[in-house]
Parts: sequence; structure tokens; C-alpha cells
Amino acid sequence: MNAAFGTLPAGAAVLLAGLVGLLVGSFINVLVLRLPVMLERAWADEARALLQPDAEPPQRARFDLLQPASRCNGCGTPIRWWHNVPVLSWLWLRGRCAACGVRISPRYALVEAGCAAATAALFALHGADPWTFGQTILLWGLIALALIDYDTTLLPDDLTLPLLWLGLLLHAWLDPAFLPQAVLGAAFGYASLWAVYKVFKLATGKEGMGYGDFKLFAALGAWFGALALLPMVLLSSISGALIGGALQLGGLTERGRPIPFGPFLATAGLITLYLGPQRVIGWVLPGHG
Repeated sequence: MNAAFGTLPAGAAVLLAGLVGLLVGSFINVLVLRLPVMLERAWADEARALLQPDAEPPQRARFDLLQPASRCNGCGTPIRWWHNVPVLSWLWLRGRCAACGVRISPRYALVEAGCAAATAALFALHGADPWTFGQTILLWGLIALALIDYDTTLLPDDLTLPLLWLGLLLHAWLDPAFLPQAVLGAAFGYASLWAVYKVFKLATGKEGMGYGDFKLFAALGAWFGALALLPMVLLSSISGALIGGALQLGGLTERGRPIPFGPFLATAGLITLYLGPQRVIGWVLPGHG
């Protein structure tokens, strides 16, 4: 894949990256909807096997990232492939089901277009090299995690832990001199939010965040190093205040409803990804950027 991109002119590589991002955005829409359901079913099966070991497992149709085929949420009609082309089909159908006319959320098209633009921008900024390909996986993972956490307050280990290990492995391969900083970033990222969680729980008796937040912050520490943790937690807090306030003012979320922290950690990670950790570190720790 790197060789294929590397033989293309810069503009063509950016365009191809955008097209791949468009397709991945469509997959992310599926992942965001189905992975939480798959996890909840698996947890229910594990609990049933533990509490009722002699009970027959429930019989249900296959449900994963590939099956069943996509259907309209309103009428259940299978979606034809030509009605499932990223962005274009939504525009052509004017945001409605071809069979029953029920409204289709614009979020699907926005995720697809946003993923395409973000992927193209990453290649435009950094070029087509092994590190950029790794960063692209981080980009897609952060988008998926932000959406899943916003919808369900879940940050699945299936996504956070692979991102953590990928960051460490890429540093070991491409930048071994930075690997100690990456390991410390992963350790301090997890420990710092865990400490905040414990202090908050002792003070209020409530849980202010979940263990998925610790793992996501550890993953960001593995990618960007220990020095980037403080700037990223400040960025996530600022973005949380601004975006959370805007959502409440716009009536997009109920006042007093807890807003997951994961999307704002992901936002901080994306800012650091595009601007570079050295620049972000320099905002908070002059002389270290």
C-alpha cells in the first residue's frame, strides 16, 4: 500500500487517500451502530453462562459487522448497493429511504465526508510514508471511538487497546529513541485519569468517568508521549466545555445529562495529530516544544 501511494504524484495520493477515507467512513457508520450491540450480546451470553451454566444458549440470527445486510430502520427493506454509495446516495435520495421515504440521518453522510476530508488532509500535511499510514489508523479509530462513546458511553477495549499497542509498536519500529517517552505516556495517561476518577469518587460518591477513558488517554500517551498528556487533557477540558455548552444551548442534549468525556479526549488527540505534539506541548510547556 505504501509503495502504491509512493509512486503517485502528491495530489493524486491525497485524492486516493480521500477516496479510501470515504469508504472507511461508511464502514465506521456500521461499526458505530453494530459493535456496541455485539459487545452487549457477548456480555449477556457470558453472564448467562456464569449464572445459568445448564441453560441452553439463545438461538438468534447472526449479527456482526458483515451480517445482516443493511436495512432501512423504518420499513426494514434491504438497502440496494446503489443506494449505499457514500455521500452520493444520501444526496441523490435527498436523505430519505427509497422504499418508504422515512428520513435518514445526515450524520451518515457527514461521517463519510468528514472521514474522507480528514484522511486527505493527513496525507496532504505529512505525505505518504509508514508513519502517516499508522496515523491514519489512529485517526479512524478516534472518529469511531468518539461516536460510539457519544451514543452509548462505551469506549470498547476492542478499539482502545489496539490503538495503544499500535502506537508503541510504531515507535519501536520507526522512532525507537522516542519509545521510552511513549511507554511513559501510556503509563501516566492511564494512571493520571485513574487518580482523578478515584479522587472524584471519594469526594462525591459518584463516578465521573469510566475505565475506557483511562485506556483511551493511555493510547494517546503511547502515540504522543508523556509531555503531551497535560496539553491534551487541557484541550479535552476546553473542548468539552465549549462543545457541551453549545449542545445544551442548541437543544441537542438535555440539560444535566452527563456528556461522555471520550469524544473530547478524541478531539484533543486529533488536534495533536494535525498540529503535531511538539507545537501542542509548546503551548503549555515553553521550551519543551
